[in-house]
Amino acid sequence: MSYRFAIVGCGRIAQRHAECIVNSGSLVGVCDVLKEKAESLALRYGAKAYSSIENMLNEVVADVVCICTPNGLHAQQSILALSRGSHVLCEKPMAISCADGIKMCEAAAKFGKKLYVVKQNRFNPPVILLKNLLETGKLGRVHGFQVNCFWNRPTTYYQSNWHGTLSQDGGILFTQFSHFIDLIWWLFGSMEEAKGWRSNDLHQDCIEFEDNGVTTIKMSNGVTGTLHYSINSFNKNMEGSITVFGEKGTVKIGGEYLNQLEYFEVEGEKVPDLPIGASANNYGLYKGSMSNHDKVYQELVKALHLKSNSIVEATEALNTIDIIEKIYSSTPLVLSQLPKL
Repeated sequence: MSYRFAIVGCGRIAQRHAECIVNSGSLVGVCDVLKEKAESLALRYGAKAYSSIENMLNEVVADVVCICTPNGLHAQQSILALSRGSHVLCEKPMAISCADGIKMCEAAAKFGKKLYVVKQNRFNPPVILLKNLLETGKLGRVHGFQVNCFWNRPTTYYQSNWHGTLSQDGGILFTQFSHFIDLIWWLFGSMEEAKGWRSNDLHQDCIEFEDNGVTTIKMSNGVTGTLHYSINSFNKNMEGSITVFGEKGTVKIGGEYLNQLEYFEVEGEKVPDLPIGASANNYGLYKGSMSNHDKVYQELVKALHLKSNSIVEATEALNTIDIIEKIYSSTPLVLSQLPKL
């Protein structure tokens, strides 16, 4: 079965969505407040271009609307698309508050439509391996974990756009590192408590939140861990990693984007030969998470007509927002911790 898709927001990530859509159906409409961006994308894929989501939904019939706009717009635009009878695939983060996320879930239930959220790092081969080790008990009782997110976002990334604002961006745990938070929940369950520190050391002139943070975490099942995240890695992204310490094994997934098995010592197990994962999304000035959107779309199509699928629904994605809100509410922000030279 072929599905009709529409895209809201025609920035860089929308290009990736469009590439995947043509393998899953047809792109019938795109919109962006900058009409020329919509027209450029529409011309490439034979779609209709609009400057507003309202006009597009009035004229185009879409089975699925893909939300690729600034974070702070995800809730209202998803709800509008659901109310017009379309399923929704929303880019991360689903929303930048639990209150908005709950409204989105309620709208999906009210209008009888599905609301899915892009969580492409779950498809990284080393992440799949780690999930399987935990589910089969091969690591034994897990007693700790460490998550490191050391990326680079220069000040030019934040100039003259929505990035860096609390109202539309929300913070680096939402925009840069929500995939890591999703994996903390997916691997270890819900979070009970967080304590930590946040600072804005190098981006005080261009962002309204932290550029560096350290948090200690206690999960509801008693597992404890640490999260150290920063966009101050000099010149380029350095590391995105998760290390898990169990009574029968220790595993570290690393590389820049959770794409490499860096350490594997598990009782009775040989180091696995994993398939090579996808490359990172390249946005010019910077790189983001792994480009597994093709797998997201494969699971989306399954979800539209089969019960068995691996795509993340909004009710599950709410857990990511809940953890981020708890971390932010428990970690005070200071402008700088760096001594003046």
